[in-house]
Amino acid sequence: MSSAAPRFRVHYAWVIAAATFVVLLMTAGIRATPGVLIVPLEQEFGWNRAIISLAIAINIALFGLIGPFAASVMDRFGLRRIVLAAIALLVVAVALSTRMHTQWQLMLFWGVLVGAGTGVTSMVLAAVVATRWFDERRGLVLGALSAANATGQLVFLPALAKITESSGWRSATLVVAGAGAVTFVIVLLFMRDRPEDIGLLPYGQRATAIPAVPPRSLAPIEALRHAMESRAFWILAGTFFVCGASTNGLIGTHLIAACHDVGIPETRAAQLLAVMGIFDILGTTASGWLTDRFSSRYLLFGYYTVRGVSLLFLPLTLSGGATQSLGLFAVFYGLDWVATVPPTVRLTGDVFGRENTGVIYGWIGASHQLGASMAAFGAGAIRTVSGDYATAFYISGVLCVLAGTSFLTFGRRAFHAPVVRMA
Repeated sequence: MSSAAPRFRVHYAWVIAAATFVVLLMTAGIRATPGVLIVPLEQEFGWNRAIISLAIAINIALFGLIGPFAASVMDRFGLRRIVLAAIALLVVAVALSTRMHTQWQLMLFWGVLVGAGTGVTSMVLAAVVATRWFDERRGLVLGALSAANATGQLVFLPALAKITESSGWRSATLVVAGAGAVTFVIVLLFMRDRPEDIGLLPYGQRATAIPAVPPRSLAPIEALRHAMESRAFWILAGTFFVCGASTNGLIGTHLIAACHDVGIPETRAAQLLAVMGIFDILGTTASGWLTDRFSSRYLLFGYYTVRGVSLLFLPLTLSGGATQSLGLFAVFYGLDWVATVPPTVRLTGDVFGRENTGVIYGWIGASHQLGASMAAFGAGAIRTVSGDYATAFYISGVLCVLAGTSFLTFGRRAFHAPVVRMA
C-alpha cells in the first residue's frame, strides 16, 4: 500500500484526481442503471413498480448513510484498499443480478450491495481525495470530481436506455459491470492513500517537513456528536437537505412526469435532463474555481437563492409549454445542479479540520440524500392529491431561498473558526 508511485513531472496528486474521476463516473453509471431496469423487470418478472422502487429506495438510503462510515474506514485501513473492495463488490453484485429471478435477489443485489458499494465511492470519496492531496486548487478539483459524480448519472442514462432497448437489460447491466472491472484495474495501478506514502506533500503545500504520523479523523458517531454541537453543522446539513430535495428528489425524479402532464414528450424531457448533466460539469467545475477565490458563504447564498427563484417560475414555464424556455431552464439548472458541493466542503473543512472533513461531510451528504428521498415521495404525493406539481415546485423554491438567506444571517457567526480539533 505504501509502494512508491511512478515518477511524473506533474504532481502525483493530479494522477490521483484523474483516477478518482474515473471511479466516480463508473459509480454514476451504476447508480443510473436501475432507472432503465424498471420497465424491463416489470415485463419479464411481473414485479410491480412498488417492489422495484423499494429496492431503489434501499439503494438511495444506503448511498447516503454509508458515507460517514466509509470516510472513517478509509482513514483506518487505507483509501486504496477500501475503494478496491467497494468496486469489487459492485462488479460482482451487478454481474450476478443478470441471473436473478426472485424479489429478494433484487433487494440484495440492487438494494443492499449496490447501495453499500456506491456509498463508499460517492461524494465522500471526492472530499477525502481533495482534502488529502490538495492544499491549492482544492476547490477546483472538488468541483470537477463532484461534477463526475452527479453528471455521470444523467449522461449515462440515455446510453443505457438505448442498449436496453436494442439488446435487453442484461446486456446493459453487463456493460456496466465491465466498466467497473476496468475501473478496478485503474485504481489498483494508480491510486495511493496519502501523499506522505510516496514522499510528497499535498499539492501546493509549502511546509518543509512531512509529519511522521498523519492525524486521524474522528470516528463516525463521535464526529456526529461533535458536529451536532455546532451551529455550522446544522446550517450545512439543513441546506444540503434542501439541495438534495430540489435536485435529485424533485427535478431528477419528477421533471419527466411533470413535462408529460403538460403534453411534452418523454424523449424531449429526457433530453432536458441530459442537457442538465452536460452543463453540470461546467457549473460545478466553475464553482470549485470560485470557491478557491471567494467567500463560500456568499457563493452558497447566490446558488440557493437563484435556484429557488427559478423553481418558483417553473410552473409558469411548464404551463406555457415553450420548449425554448424549458431549454434555458435546463441549461441554468444544470449549471447550478451541484455547484453547492465545493463551497459546502470548503466550509466543512474550515470549521471541523481537514482530517475530519470526509467523515463530517459524510453526515452532511446523508442529509442531502434524506432530502432527496423525502422530496421524491412528497412531490409524488402532491401530484396525486392536487393533480399537478405546482405546489411541490413552489415549496422547494421557497426552501431554497430560505437556505440561501441562512448563510447571510445565522451563518455570519457560525463559520468564523474551527470548532473541532484533534488531540
